[in-house]
Amino acid sequence: MTLAERLGFFKDAGIDPEILDVSGGSKALQALVAGSAELTAGAFDHTIQMHAKGQKIVGVVLFGRHPTFALALRTDKASDYRDPSSLRGMKIGVTALGSQTQFMVEYIALQAGVSPADISFVSVGGGTGAVAAIRNGAVDGVVTGEPALTALTLAGDVKLVADTRTNAGTIGIFGGLYPSGTIYARSDFIERNPATVEAVALAMVRALQWIDRASAEDIADALPEEWAQPNRDVFLTSIRGTRDMFSPDGRFSAEGASIAFRVLSTVDPQLRGVQVDLAQTFTNKFVEKAHQTLSSR
Repeated sequence: MTLAERLGFFKDAGIDPEILDVSGGSKALQALVAGSAELTAGAFDHTIQMHAKGQKIVGVVLFGRHPTFALALRTDKASDYRDPSSLRGMKIGVTALGSQTQFMVEYIALQAGVSPADISFVSVGGGTGAVAAIRNGAVDGVVTGEPALTALTLAGDVKLVADTRTNAGTIGIFGGLYPSGTIYARSDFIERNPATVEAVALAMVRALQWIDRASAEDIADALPEEWAQPNRDVFLTSIRGTRDMFSPDGRFSAEGASIAFRVLSTVDPQLRGVQVDLAQTFTNKFVEKAHQTLSSR
């Protein structure tokens, strides 16, 4: 959304959204449910989890086709790692307890026959919190995203053992692409404000097409300068390493929704045994309209 705003795509679509920066996806979801936000950029997981609770939250644009974080072990601990069964007894830092970062580790562990109860999870936050937790020895490993991962890897502090920043890594873990970054809204808002949702989708699809053509330097230049601090080279490396996280077209797929539900129903106690109509968790009609508009220009 930041790129769509800074490149003027929202303005071109005839809207001027107020973008609220909140601390994490769960806070953004809370803002949507409470009515203080009308659309949210968050995890596709949220649409499934909210439908399971009887709340109709619908994805309208998919901008991230995998989660883009990785499980990184301290180098001294990585030497003992053979496969996910080695996670037993480890202390792993996650962005927040009950978050998607924790669910990924639990899913990997369960596939190796390890109970999540045999792993200690610690909330370390993201970015600088994850880096500090590794460097001060507070955890054996962390699940975090960019640019922290690149900074830790280049410094030799960690070894990556499970990586969802790329298509290949995501498919290796989940058996397919796992939809992640999503623009979603309450179904009643979508029904009452289709023109607004169309405009948001148009701006976002245009931004995704721009990203698909842009260089890492172009992307960095278009983002707030402080995002590249304290090391622009690390920031550029992190952009290059995560290029295929971005959906090229903004479309959801039934297969992706099915993969997300399979993983969530394995690790999220609130979804075990629950039936969710996955076709109701997303719509592609606004993205398709955006493509029609852009192709006619």
